[in-house]
Amino acid sequence: METMKLTIKTMNSKYRINPEIYGSFSEHLGRCIYDGIYLKDNHDVPNIDGIRNDIVEALKAIKLPVLRWPGGCFADEYHWRDGIGEKSMRKKMINTHWGGLTEDNSFGTHEFMKLCELIGCEPYIAGNLGSGTVQEMSEWIEYITSSEPSTVVEERITNGRKEPWKLKYFGVGNENWACGGNMRPQYYADLYRRYATYCRNYGPNRLYKIACGPNSDDYDWTDKIMEIITKDCSAISLHHYSWMTSQRAAELSEDNYYRIIAKSKKMDELIENHWNIMGKYDPDHKIKLVVDEWGTWYKTEEGTNPRFLHQQSTMTDAIVAASTLDIFNNRCNMVSMANIAQTVNVLQAVILTSGKQLIKTPTYHVFDIYKEHQNNMLLDSYCKNSTLDNDEQVKTISYSASMNRDGSIYITLSNASLDKEYEMDIELYDKSVETVSAEILTSDNYLSHNSFDEPEKIKKQEYSLFKLSNNGLIIKLLPCSVVGISLK
Repeated sequence: METMKLTIKTMNSKYRINPEIYGSFSEHLGRCIYDGIYLKDNHDVPNIDGIRNDIVEALKAIKLPVLRWPGGCFADEYHWRDGIGEKSMRKKMINTHWGGLTEDNSFGTHEFMKLCELIGCEPYIAGNLGSGTVQEMSEWIEYITSSEPSTVVEERITNGRKEPWKLKYFGVGNENWACGGNMRPQYYADLYRRYATYCRNYGPNRLYKIACGPNSDDYDWTDKIMEIITKDCSAISLHHYSWMTSQRAAELSEDNYYRIIAKSKKMDELIENHWNIMGKYDPDHKIKLVVDEWGTWYKTEEGTNPRFLHQQSTMTDAIVAASTLDIFNNRCNMVSMANIAQTVNVLQAVILTSGKQLIKTPTYHVFDIYKEHQNNMLLDSYCKNSTLDNDEQVKTISYSASMNRDGSIYITLSNASLDKEYEMDIELYDKSVETVSAEILTSDNYLSHNSFDEPEKIKKQEYSLFKLSNNGLIIKLLPCSVVGISLK
């Protein structure tokens, strides 16, 4: 068994790991909102005003910090006034992006803000720049955040909400290079400047305005919008999916497993390259990156609507999630927020539902392990890493380390190899260890997943294959595994 050394400098802690890195994304797509988070008819499932109790509790348990809504592509055809007021009177529309189904707008602004309040997370709203007006976007923010006696505010009060909500995160458009209007970067940048001008701050509420950034490695988009958008912007978005639409998640070949891992690990390169371009126009790096769509994208499950993007979540996805979250941790000075796609029943979902049943996917359990990093200070760490046999450019082990304000250290590790285990010699500089506890998520098959017949086949467990050393510990890292280690 090969031994690898992970060195952690406990005296170096420059950057805080933003909790918002562990955010999620909920779109009016397939069964994410309806028949997922929100129940129109099935009152046999315990709920509060249609919002499933079990989903709320599951998301609270992983300390979900922020939730993005209503899209996605749906955001730039969504008109917020269609989703307020008496539900029987709300306008019906065709969801042209996702299946051509009728959207009855029964889940709107009040329902979404209620959901965030129940979870205890920050709302992140994507505004309609593609087909909406400046006035429409401006009045939506006024409706949500103002307490002044305007007609818009009186409308909110009539609809049952006297006090304004707190809204920090607001996206000015979504994927405007494609479904959000097929725009050129210069055109979008000019529109952003116009729309963002009228995204006002009301009372104590302060908006964190997010511009539509690039798709994966579209560096030209980043360069051109950063040249034009230099003010009134807190961050730009980045979208990157690990595509494998030729196979379903639970049928993935071993070669395609490694291809998915390689695609997901490209996130590190993308963040660094876009960050360097942003620095040309913003040398102080006041504008951050928000990776508000990321995850795996497979062929949809057999027997489901292809436009519902319903896929299984396997141990493959757990490895993708772990290595991606480690990248975000280690780049937390650059990435201020991230939102996995998506929360329930769509793409790399953390939760799957069927009637009264709810499954926590392997990806969910990764978020459960990694939540301990939230708000910690990132520690410098280095590992002389091996590479996957089939790709000499892809590192086998992902890792990150952080320190809590009480001085305890949290380390996460994942092993992407399917057949090799490693002995990890973890050395701490300037820190002694008295107690260690660990958790592991693992399986002997990368296709393993939770089903409604076996809902807990894959779940985190206590782990004890470690021993203390003079200045750290030595731990065995099994193939296809994710480990969280707490040191005190």
